[in-house]
Amino acid sequence: MKLLCIDGGGVRGVFPIAILQAIEEEYGKPVGDLFDLIAGTSTGAIIAASAALGKPMQEVMESYQTYGEKIFDRKAKVGYFKSVYSDRYLRRLLKKAFHEFALSDIRKPLVIPAVDITHGKPYVHRSDYGFAEEEELSIKLWDAVLSSCSAPIYFPPNNVNNQYLSIDGGLWANNPSLVGVTEALHHFKADLAEIKIFSIGTGLQNIDFTKEQESHWGIRQWLPFHFPSMKVTPKLLDLAMDLSSESVSYHCRLLLGGHYLRLNKELSQEIPFDDFTYMEELAELGRNVYQQNKKHISAFLFR
Repeated sequence: MKLLCIDGGGVRGVFPIAILQAIEEEYGKPVGDLFDLIAGTSTGAIIAASAALGKPMQEVMESYQTYGEKIFDRKAKVGYFKSVYSDRYLRRLLKKAFHEFALSDIRKPLVIPAVDITHGKPYVHRSDYGFAEEEELSIKLWDAVLSSCSAPIYFPPNNVNNQYLSIDGGLWANNPSLVGVTEALHHFKADLAEIKIFSIGTGLQNIDFTKEQESHWGIRQWLPFHFPSMKVTPKLLDLAMDLSSESVSYHCRLLLGGHYLRLNKELSQEIPFDDFTYMEELAELGRNVYQQNKKHISAFLFR
């Protein structure tokens, strides 16, 4: 059973998109056709949902390039009294991409981690592969994806059918590979030896919290200000999500051995998930990583 699992990471999602676009160009078929189950968190949920619908990755890349700057147009400097960003353009992008498809309409097994903050628990949106309740399946695909993308402080929580508030699944499953393993074992009754995961990150960052002389730490250290713009870097959130992703990768390598193929790459510098100015650089990095790992990808997909 082959799984595609895509990390969260905001605009850094163009890195996995570029890799998947190169695969589609190489093999002449939608990338979703190459996998039995697709999982994605946050920006990875956008990509995963697109793959599950058979959307060309070139089209997904163009959407990121068109909407990136609009989505990350600040409505607040810091985020004390309201979210830094409105979800207006993100919502518009998702509705345009996924129309009125409900989870019940998606034939490809699709998994989207989120967080139900109303009840304080992790939540997994599933397409209709026989294991979700009818009420869950009635949720619109765009609504499920928006829930997984709603990073706290930066975007408001998503109100799902006036039933609960939902936020970014990256808080517990930024790399959804273990969620995928659980689905394969529990719902599809696969043996561990049968599970193969193609996991794509959104860039390895060296997030530096340099020790300062002052003894008191506060919001200025965790979410650094930039003067005179007063822009705040989501450093703490990026760190938490990077740690989540890499710890999951470690466990998956132990569990699956050579059946776990992880593509990620060190970034030349810290690239916050909301800095759209790096998108072309990230896309080029993704294309290079594909070329460097072409043989490994082919072996994974077709052996």
